[in-house]
Amino acid sequence: MPSTDGSSLRILRYVLWALAAVAIMAVGWFQVISPRLQSLSESGTDNLGRGDYQLVATDGSTFTQDSLKGQPTAVFFGFTHCPDVCPTTLGEVAGWQEDLSKEGKSLRVYFVTVDPERDTVEALREYVSWVPGVMGVSGEPEEIAKAVKAFRVYARKVPTEGGYTMDHSAMTLLFDDKGRYSGLIGYQEDPERTKASLEKLVAG
Repeated sequence: MPSTDGSSLRILRYVLWALAAVAIMAVGWFQVISPRLQSLSESGTDNLGRGDYQLVATDGSTFTQDSLKGQPTAVFFGFTHCPDVCPTTLGEVAGWQEDLSKEGKSLRVYFVTVDPERDTVEALREYVSWVPGVMGVSGEPEEIAKAVKAFRVYARKVPTEGGYTMDHSAMTLLFDDKGRYSGLIGYQEDPERTKASLEKLVAG
């Protein structure tokens, strides 16, 4: 009759490994991930988007902290060579604009590049041209760096074979007509939550 001691020990080992993994994930959440999310949702958001950056938008205007004022605005950081997140987000923005237009409302959207070396204003103009209400934004690398810091987003160049890509934040930041931070929409956010966020923003 086969002994069950070996099987029991293996099961116990698996259970202990699983518990250890859960503990590590919990520590990571409470010490790293959660504080970063809370930095946008709880503290210091009054200054979000504010800084001395000066960039150029595809409509010829200068993009500064004052560009967030005047009407409800969404800001997304990405780049034209982005394989999935950026085109998907632009597709979602097109859907938002279509839904808002049915209510006689609209959203001003800025697509700020994190890859100014390749993304000229002309390249961005073509890239965003198919989405209503979206303006591309580019400029000198040092000014882009200022904007990245001001909006507290993440952007990093990642070398690849024969070139590079950009790792970057995937959320869309929302601002009311006074230029104040009003929340965010996550990448591929639940449609009902997105709708509620946008309706609140444009109704303000």
